Amino acid sequence: MTTIDDRPAHADSLSAPPDATGRFGEFGGRFVPETLVPACQELEAAFDEAWADPRFRADLARVHTQYSGRPSILTECHNLGEQLGIRLILKREDLNHTGSHKINNVIGQTLLAKRMGKQRIVADTGAGQHGVASATAAALMGLECTVFMGAVDVERQALNVFRMKLLGAEVHSVESGSRTLKDAVNEAMRHWVANVTDTHFCLGSVVGPHPYPYMVRQFQSIIGDEAHAQIREMTGAMPDVVVACVGGGSNAMGIFSGFVDEPDTRLVGVEPAGGAAIGRGTPGVVHGMRSNLMQDEVGQVEEAVSISAGLDYPGVGPEHSYLASIGRAEYPSVTDDEVIAGFQLLSQTEGIIPALECAHAVAWIEREAPKMQGQTVLMNLSGRGDKDVAQMMDILDGRL
Repeated sequence: MTTIDDRPAHADSLSAPPDATGRFGEFGGRFVPETLVPACQELEAAFDEAWADPRFRADLARVHTQYSGRPSILTECHNLGEQLGIRLILKREDLNHTGSHKINNVIGQTLLAKRMGKQRIVADTGAGQHGVASATAAALMGLECTVFMGAVDVERQALNVFRMKLLGAEVHSVESGSRTLKDAVNEAMRHWVANVTDTHFCLGSVVGPHPYPYMVRQFQSIIGDEAHAQIREMTGAMPDVVVACVGGGSNAMGIFSGFVDEPDTRLVGVEPAGGAAIGRGTPGVVHGMRSNLMQDEVGQVEEAVSISAGLDYPGVGPEHSYLASIGRAEYPSVTDDEVIAGFQLLSQTEGIIPALECAHAVAWIEREAPKMQGQTVLMNLSGRGDKDVAQMMDILDGRL
């Protein structure tokens, strides 16, 4: 059966919990209306109690083993690795039920919602992967599900919209603002405020007010816990580099958590050039947290632009901002053209079609491979590209 690592996080460990105010260094916290403070406090207490309860942890492990399909495997990319001059290994979160890492978090949150006596969940979604996972878990747990999705993303991810509806979710297309993930989060939070008594907000990434960044990281840490043991068994050592794409940052934080205390392992979170919250942003407050975000000189949040619906988010999880601030992780960016090339590269060399989000990590690895010759690179393949095929058919029309 899948187990969730119980290695204690010592106070000096970078995987330790945030401080009493929910902050990682200067980042994080809880910046919400007074009406939501009791709900956040209730959630914090419920999560702390559940995470310390062996029965809850056993239930979570059981569902992951019997339903989600954990543990996810490692796959070595012999063809692409030889081509690039590195040893490239993928953590196959794309093989999970629903096709991405998102199921790890929503199984945990829906189990917690039932434990808290909630009847409904409300979720935000960008590419639709979190929305599909939320609708899936809600169906499994007997909960009602409402999903908010930006109108731009509804159009380019029509398949996932249909999947959510098929699973019984009510999907709302958000027409305000940039009509993307940022605005979907805004509307989901508004809905939560109006229905807080019977509804749990199933936030999809390591963002938002405390306790969400820490709670989601803990639910996603199963990725890093598994990968840490698996790569040691496969290679006899720790990887030189761990790479993941970063929007809000849940898949990256999930795998980083397993290696953050390995001093000789580089952690690389790859951002989209048009949404580089760490690379181009400055500290500010968005969606109830203090973190790096893209904003203008008067503090107005700027629109993030990415070929990937899952990464067009103007902020980033506060723990990522903290890791960047202390130099433990690095956050380069890649362009849409590099992502398109990376999408094709993994598909044509290994027979694995990555989600466009993950193709950002592939693009960075291809670009930086000359500087990593002979090194072992572990990449989190956080989702499969089925959802992106229609979009890429239009982009690559006549080029294949």
